[in-house]
Amino acid sequence: MTEWLTDDEQRDWRRYVEMQGRLTAQIAAHMQAEGKMSVPDYEVLVHLSEAPDGRMRSTDLIECTCWEKSRLSHHLTRMEKRGLITRETRADDLRYSDVVITAAGQAAIESAAPMHVAHVRTWFIEALTPAELATFGELCEKVIARLDEVTPLCEEAASPV
Repeated sequence: MTEWLTDDEQRDWRRYVEMQGRLTAQIAAHMQAEGKMSVPDYEVLVHLSEAPDGRMRSTDLIECTCWEKSRLSHHLTRMEKRGLITRETRADDLRYSDVVITAAGQAAIESAAPMHVAHVRTWFIEALTPAELATFGELCEKVIARLDEVTPLCEEAASPV
C-alpha cells in the first residue's frame, strides 16, 4: 500500500522541485547567453580542467557526471567538433580513451567560470545565511547517502566507452 505524502511533505517536496528546476533553468539560460556554452559543456570542462594534465578516462567522466555512456559519447563528439576537447586512445589499454581539454576548451571554461560563480553566489549562496547553507549541505549529504544505499553512483562507469 502506498504511503502518500502528508500535506506538509507534499508542500516541501514541491518547493524543492520548483527551486531546483528554476535554479537550474536560470543558470542554464545565463550560461548559454553569457558563457556561450551549455551546462553539460561546462560540467565536462570543469572536470577536465581540474584533472591532472587536463585529461581523464572517459569512464571517470561517466562517474563524475553520472551520465549514461551513450549520452557522454554523443556529447563529447559535439564538443570535439567545436574544438573544446580531443579523445586519445590510451596506450596502456586500447579499450579506453582519454578525454583531453584543448586550449580552446581551457579558454572557454576560464571565461565562463567567473560568470557562473557570480550567479551561483547571487541566486543560491547569498539567499541563505552561513548556518543555513551549512545545514543545507548536511541535508544534501544525507539524501546522497540514502541514494547511494539504493543505487551505487554510476554503475555504468565500469564498462568501457
